[in-house]
Amino acid sequence: MKARFTPALFAHAEAVLAQLLRFDHPADAVVSRYFREHRELGHADRGFVAETVFAVLRRQRSLTARCGELVTPRRLLLAALAVVRGWSLREFAPVLKAAEEPWLAEVKAFRDEGLPPAVRDDMPDWLHALLVAQYGEENVPRLVRAMNQAAPLDLRVNTLKTGRDDLRAALAADGIVAEPTPYSPIGLRLRDKPALAKHPLFLGGHFEVQDEGSQLLGALLEARRGEMVVDFCAGAGGKTLLIGAQMRNTGRLYAFDVSDKRLSNLKPRLARSGLSNVHPVRIEHERDAKVKRLAGKMDRVLVDAPCSGLGTLRRNPDLKWRQDETAVAELNAKQTAILAAAATLVRPGGRLVYATCSLLTAENEAVVQAFLAKHPDFCLRPASEILAKQGITLDGEMLRLLPHLHDTDAFFAAVLERQV
Repeated sequence: MKARFTPALFAHAEAVLAQLLRFDHPADAVVSRYFREHRELGHADRGFVAETVFAVLRRQRSLTARCGELVTPRRLLLAALAVVRGWSLREFAPVLKAAEEPWLAEVKAFRDEGLPPAVRDDMPDWLHALLVAQYGEENVPRLVRAMNQAAPLDLRVNTLKTGRDDLRAALAADGIVAEPTPYSPIGLRLRDKPALAKHPLFLGGHFEVQDEGSQLLGALLEARRGEMVVDFCAGAGGKTLLIGAQMRNTGRLYAFDVSDKRLSNLKPRLARSGLSNVHPVRIEHERDAKVKRLAGKMDRVLVDAPCSGLGTLRRNPDLKWRQDETAVAELNAKQTAILAAAATLVRPGGRLVYATCSLLTAENEAVVQAFLAKHPDFCLRPASEILAKQGITLDGEMLRLLPHLHDTDAFFAAVLERQV
């Protein structure tokens, strides 16, 4: 169902965007809070507001250039609807003032060829320079175009409760069209973005919302029945739930995190999932005594490290405006310390998977190579070989997923094994 475009609905979008452009809180949290405060907005209205303000965040630099000397939330929204969504003047009729028509025509006719590449690509200068250095000037336009698109909605099937084909059929019976994800054997990609939070299949724990790239981290870990496993940076537990299902609800799975709030968000998800082998543990830091007690005992450890999150720009476009080079450098120190601490948990012959949702070498390959240089008892296992055994065809000694090549978030992962 399409939202009815009215002055009131546009005013809501304008109010949300004004808050977002301060960049003092994550965009998804700002939008969620606004919707809680304005429960009169229905699903279609919320969809319009969220999609429109996120379109501005994705394309902020080029839209600002189009707006001219006076840049306001209202003008940015109008420009986004005209340029990104391709609206005609007739569609703007409910809100457009007569004096704005010539300006909007200029916005639509604007040619961006003369803009600096970083402005044209809607990236901050520092990040654009890193992408050019890493991926090559000829590849960056295609990469950033993909990153400036909205992400599809992917689901992970809870294999403890159902199979992919059965879930797909059950969703189809409710008018929700889903296709198998191209890489993950337990994923479905929805054609649309329906409200799922109250859907019986969601409440019954048959699926979780999870990007396909994130699902593939479980395939690299290959957790098995009866093992001892740690999800070292569990967060709200999306990968914890995947690992628990891999283990068929046997063995012992520790979910470590430094945040009580994140771990508390895991509890209702655990209840839905049917898992009973998960043990959430709050730790103070990576050197916590609770970590040291498990030294050398774990069969598998996943480190989904705190990172810049720049691989998730399709769904979190505000991150590129909120991060900077200093923050990335600070994260490097944290990533190095966490990986070293997690490695102490791995038994001889056990496996350690280091992963991020970043596309920057500094947070990925550089961290892994530095770790291997200091830990000769660990070796790198080719990710492509591990995935091939599971029928997943992806090249590379380490897993590198990019939105313009794989239609996933940008994920990185390296499989490290402790030698016997």
